[in-house]
Order: sequence, then structure tokens, then C-alpha cells
Amino acid sequence: MSAQTLPAVIAILLGLVVGVVLFVPFVAVQYRRQGRLTLGQVSLWSSFLVYGLALWTYTLLPLPEPGDIACVGAQLHPLQFVADIRSFPHGSLGELRHNPAFMQVALNVVLFVPLGIFLRLGWRRGIVVSTLAGLGISLLIETTQLTGVWGIYPCAFRLFDVDDLLANTAGALVGSLLSLALKPWAARRTTARTAQPRPVTIARRLVAMVCDALAMMMVGFVVGVAINGWQLYVLDIAPADLPRGVAGAWASAVPLVLFGVVTLIAGRTVGDFAVMVRWTGGAPGVLRSLLRYAGGIGGWQALGLVAPGWDALFALVSIVVLLAARRRGGLPGLVSGARPVDERQAPAAMSSAVNGSVGAA
Repeated sequence: MSAQTLPAVIAILLGLVVGVVLFVPFVAVQYRRQGRLTLGQVSLWSSFLVYGLALWTYTLLPLPEPGDIACVGAQLHPLQFVADIRSFPHGSLGELRHNPAFMQVALNVVLFVPLGIFLRLGWRRGIVVSTLAGLGISLLIETTQLTGVWGIYPCAFRLFDVDDLLANTAGALVGSLLSLALKPWAARRTTARTAQPRPVTIARRLVAMVCDALAMMMVGFVVGVAINGWQLYVLDIAPADLPRGVAGAWASAVPLVLFGVVTLIAGRTVGDFAVMVRWTGGAPGVLRSLLRYAGGIGGWQALGLVAPGWDALFALVSIVVLLAARRRGGLPGLVSGARPVDERQAPAAMSSAVNGSVGAA
């Protein structure tokens, strides 16, 4: 793998990890901001996540070995790039394309154009705020380089260039201005009324199931790491002598109990909360929540604990039943008799059946 492609690969891999960790809060925020979750929203925010990580990886990586570091100074003269460009052939577009000083400035401008566009369309910030944000992020990057990654290295190993600040800020400004042409299209795509109930579709239920599974796995991962850390560093057990299966059992049992208690108290799972779904009808009160939990994420987690391998079959059956269920209750609705409804739906209207269709989640 070349030094040029390594930062891109790292940004994509880190983006996948961070995206998984942030998926549940992202879903919850999107439902409360726009009333729904669409593939376009997921694509937009995923792209920006990878873009943000790429800014970091391309400006700081690869980090040099401490013994191989070559200290560099700082370029503190604004518009020095003008003289640098003129020191190379620059009389035509073809010459500018091969002019290293010009290409460096152009790429620094282009690098921050997506930031200006996203801050305008994604965060609904004005041109001034988006431009200042570009300046602030660029200053953070350049200062990190100037300080040797805030003192980790004895000196700067990448050049601090004040012209990079100007070019990056100009890129954010250009992106903000370009967003004006995209704004009418974006407005048409995000006109969902957050206070208006929406049908509980198959896609929406699938997103809730994914949120439940991710929440279970992340809590289980943290518990497993904590148990192993306790055994290694508190009980002082050698890695080779760690009892097999102890950390895994705790990693399955703790989230099973924890999310079970949450479901019994709140009447819905983490995934239900994220996609703004409540359950109505069927068995009374706590019994309904218990049956739903056993027929959903709780049953899946329990099978993974006591009968590994069967949890995959449980997940497959859950998806099949969801696709076949008329009221989108899936297996939890089948065992509890309850049906899912939008939490924004008026209580008087919850007595009617809710028919969903595949669409925006």
C-alpha cells in the first residue's frame, strides 16, 4: 500500500468504526430533526464522516518514527504562494496544471469546499459561520503540525504555512457559495414535518432492529473489555491463564439484563426509542413489554448466550415474520399481540390498525 493511498484507507476504515458507534444516536437525532430517516441522509452524513477523517489523515499521516523526524520551519508570509507560482512556468492553463505551487494552492482550496457545502446544507449554517469554521479547522490542523502534534514530537515535521490557512478558508467560502445553487433541491428533500406522525414501515422497523443489535453489541464489547481488564490488572491473572468464556458470558448477560430492565420500565427498546415507535394493544403493561423483549432483541441475545448459532436463525425468522406481518409488528408483535405506532400519533388514533409500506424509514 502506497503512502498516498494509506490515509484514504485509514479514513474509510475509521469512518466505518465511528459510523457504527454513532449510528444509534444519529438515527435518534434524525428522527427528531426531520421526522424520518432516508438513504440520502445516511449517505450524506456517512460521506461527511469519512471526509472529516480524511482531513485528519491526509494532513497528519503518516506519522514519522521519532528517530527519523526532520524538523521544518514555518511559512509566515501571506500570499507567498503568488511568488512561488511565478517561479514556475505559468503562462497557460497547461503550464498551471503542471505548476506545483499553483496545484498546491488549488488543492488546498478544493479540500475545504465540501466543508462549506455541508455546513450550509447539513447544519443550516450561514456563509459567515461556514467560512469561519473553515478557518478554525484549518488553524487547528496547522497548529497541530506546528507544535509537533501538540508536543508528541520535539519539533514540527510538517510545514506550517499561513497561505494554507488562506486557501482552506477560501475553499470553505467557495463551498458555502456553491451551496446556494443546491439549497432549493435540499429544501425539497427535507420538508418532513417532525410533528406529523408517519407510517411504521418495514424499513423503519428494520432500522430499529439494527439499532437494538448495535446497542447490545457495543455494551457487550465494553463489558467484555472491562472483565478482561479486571482479570489481567486487578486479579493479576496471566493472559494464558484467563478462564475461557468468562468475559464472553458477562458480555452477553449484562446487556441482556440491562436492556431488559430498560424495556420493562420504558415499554420499548432502544431501537424503538431511536425511530420514535411505541407499542399499543395486546397483553397488558409489563407483560406486553416482557413478551415483546423475548420475541425481539432479548430473545436474540439470550439464544446467543445459551445456544450460540441459533441466534442467527432467530434473526432470520424475525426478518421473515416482519416482512409477512400486516401491521409491521414482526415477531415481537406476534408473541405479545401488540402493534407498533408512531409515538407522535394521538392516543385516540392508536386504536386503529397501522398499515405500513416499504419506503422512507
